[in-house]
Amino acid sequence: MINTIIFDLGAVLIDWNPQYLYRKIFADEQEMQTFLSTICTPEWNEEQDAGRSLQEGADFLVTKFPDHAENIRAFYGRWEEMLGGAIDDTVEIFKQLKDSGKYKIYALTNWSAETFEIAKAKYDFLDWFDGIVISGVERTRKPFPEFYQILLDRYNIKSEEALFIDDNHRNIVAAEALGMNAVHFTSASELKHQLAILNVSI
Repeated sequence: MINTIIFDLGAVLIDWNPQYLYRKIFADEQEMQTFLSTICTPEWNEEQDAGRSLQEGADFLVTKFPDHAENIRAFYGRWEEMLGGAIDDTVEIFKQLKDSGKYKIYALTNWSAETFEIAKAKYDFLDWFDGIVISGVERTRKPFPEFYQILLDRYNIKSEEALFIDDNHRNIVAAEALGMNAVHFTSASELKHQLAILNVSI
């Protein structure tokens, strides 16, 4: 019996994409893609998600790539321009789950503690959760099992009674290894279908 729903945030409930910013900076699409795949990479960003300060992360890259200093510093200096808005169809599913009164609902997110405050002020639905565990605060992140365990322990969640929803397949695999039910998010419509299969009513 599932009584707990755990949402990822980015690409599930919130549309965040560095390309929204860097298309304003780079006139050439390929040049932008090269920058985001070789300099301001997802792996580099995850270090900030895991607790490294934004200043330290930016300084580290500027030292390695001084010719790209301005564009590197734009990553966090203009971070809010990477936000494309709420993913409304998924937020509606969240609302229906919340309104049903049947489930405790949490968020487990890889997110810098510093930039999360920007999102918190921007999206009212972040106040709907029964709890949010943020990687930048805990100084660890998905897919490391200790990060999931922080959530389970803090809120007395039994893994077999929890459903975890994330767009990143590696994070799904890690959740399942801890005994959680899991849905690999691809779209709101597919999520609805998977919830029905799992007898999670909305």
